[in-house]
Amino acid sequence: MMMEHSPVDPVGQPEEQAAEAALRPSRLAEFEGQPRVRGQLGLVLDAAKHRGSTPDHVLLAGPPGLGKTTLAMIIAAEMGVPLHITSGPAIQHPGDLAAILSGLVEGEVLFLDEIHRMSRPAEEMLYLAMEDFRVDVIVGKGPGATAIPITIPPFTLVGATTRAGLLPSPLRDRFGFTAQLDFYEVDDLRGIVLRSAAKLDVRIDTESAQIIASRSRGTPRIANRLLRRVRDYAQVNADGQIDADLARAALKLYEVDELGLDRLDRSVLDAICRKFGGGPVGLSTLAISVGEETETVEEVAEPFLVRQGFLMRTPRGRVAMPAGWEHLGLTPPVEAAQRAGSGTDEPDPDLFS
Repeated sequence: MMMEHSPVDPVGQPEEQAAEAALRPSRLAEFEGQPRVRGQLGLVLDAAKHRGSTPDHVLLAGPPGLGKTTLAMIIAAEMGVPLHITSGPAIQHPGDLAAILSGLVEGEVLFLDEIHRMSRPAEEMLYLAMEDFRVDVIVGKGPGATAIPITIPPFTLVGATTRAGLLPSPLRDRFGFTAQLDFYEVDDLRGIVLRSAAKLDVRIDTESAQIIASRSRGTPRIANRLLRRVRDYAQVNADGQIDADLARAALKLYEVDELGLDRLDRSVLDAICRKFGGGPVGLSTLAISVGEETETVEEVAEPFLVRQGFLMRTPRGRVAMPAGWEHLGLTPPVEAAQRAGSGTDEPDPDLFS
């Protein structure tokens, strides 16, 4: 039996996605956190306004939930132009891309999410579009095929990716500005929680916002989601006012601990420590032991556990670090600490699966 998705699972329902969209800032000045990226992007946009031209193409890279889509919307809003949104998986043929590009208006921002998942033939067509603002449409097949050039109006491509390393160099090099988004500081997340609470007409104090922010994994999307869950708890169990005790009680109900670990995170860590003596244990074996898919364990739970120093990926499998044992209130055996100390952070061949 599979575990239910936790309240911090990035897989959201349509109503959740609509709620997130309503909380997005619409201008760069309203965007909390990422001061380096904000300053660099502001300079790119201001320079384009002074020249009276379209901004250079922009690549936004970073983990999910850090604001890539929001920044794409802000770019269009700051330039006062329309925004066209699509995604890499939706563009599997050059004709799909040609249809989108030929329908753009001058200056429009084209937001291409998950750009690393676009097909290679469409990718090669995009090179020419980004550089020369034209596409060649092939008519016919075989020796009689003819390339018909179609001029497209100047536009700004904003690509978003969670895996920048999968982008080929010719595509990366055509972006005039690449922004690497980092995880947020707790103070920035507290500001985001307070701003979102005001938009949701939720009464919350600074201490409660700090509690939510500190359990949000450095991710605004998670901070806003936890805020909505705490709001629900306050509306049902109190008068709607969120204080520190209520925030803690709500997050305890949703099984989000003081560091932001949820039920899946703790299940993975607990399995490595209690069932496998601290590891090493292969990914498939670990996933089976917690009743989850390997992709869920690898992409949802492990990145945060590794960032926290609770878990390490080694050539022989996953190994619990001393901090992980301590977080569960356990004492690591000497041999487990020695195994952790001898491991290296390399791809896991899953020998123990």
